Amino acid sequence: MKNIPTFMMNIPSSYDTSVRNNVWMEEYDDVDILVNKPKAIREMWEVYSFLSSQGFVYLLPTPSDCKLQDLVFVANNGIVLQHTDVPTYIGSSFKAENRIGEEILGMRFFDALGYKTIKSPFFFEGEAELKYLRDNIYIGGYGIRSDKRTYEWMESELGMKVIPLELKDPKNYHLDCTIFPLTHESIIVAVDSFSKKEIREIEKVAEIIPITLDQAHTGLTNSVRVNNYLLNASDIDFLPKRSEDYKYESDKNQRLERIAADNALEVCYFNLEEYLKGGGLLSCLVLHVNYESMLTKLI
Repeated sequence: MKNIPTFMMNIPSSYDTSVRNNVWMEEYDDVDILVNKPKAIREMWEVYSFLSSQGFVYLLPTPSDCKLQDLVFVANNGIVLQHTDVPTYIGSSFKAENRIGEEILGMRFFDALGYKTIKSPFFFEGEAELKYLRDNIYIGGYGIRSDKRTYEWMESELGMKVIPLELKDPKNYHLDCTIFPLTHESIIVAVDSFSKKEIREIEKVAEIIPITLDQAHTGLTNSVRVNNYLLNASDIDFLPKRSEDYKYESDKNQRLERIAADNALEVCYFNLEEYLKGGGLLSCLVLHVNYESMLTKLI
């Protein structure tokens, strides 16, 4: 859909936390980790409603017998390439066994829309691991959930230039936990997550807006931009004001708001407590079909 910011989301009817497949989930006990399904749907729907007021949002259907507990985290499903003449969708190849099959639903969906669909031949977890900048330039994360050979294959077969970044921190197991392309020319980066050589490679293609590891762990880069808005998850209103969690959340929010103000953007926060139980934040719930928002002139 040209000239309209377009995304994909999923109603969390199959969302569950039965299988703990990331370190964030280990912080919950067996009772607190249980999903309040009606609340999860309301939280997702608030993000959907805002995005659809600014653009268009497809909903990936959930089969009635679906057992895929993480299907709602569509950013891991695959990626819509932005540089190809033929609309192309690359389906993920999951390392976590309980996630295998999510990519089949995504590929069927985009196939029905007329896209060329290809499954990655190596471990790869979608847009959460591969960030589009401009032209044919992408930045790819590898080492924990995705294989570096994925990006070598993409460069060889799909005419892409991919800057690979190694992920080592178990808490930042996808690339969207450490970087966020704000515009075609600037990227928010948790600079201490990467080597000096990797930082220099990023600097060759964009201006770096630095943040701390604590700000990354609290979800600053797990944002979505639509037009002149930055969408981010925050539960600060529900945290005790003297707690450590409040301190970290406040610091993250203040840094994000400063970045937004410097770039003529406005931050919109959403409470996504139910998705924290699955180790997910706002960017996990949204897959970009296009990046028309990146073309919005900042004034």
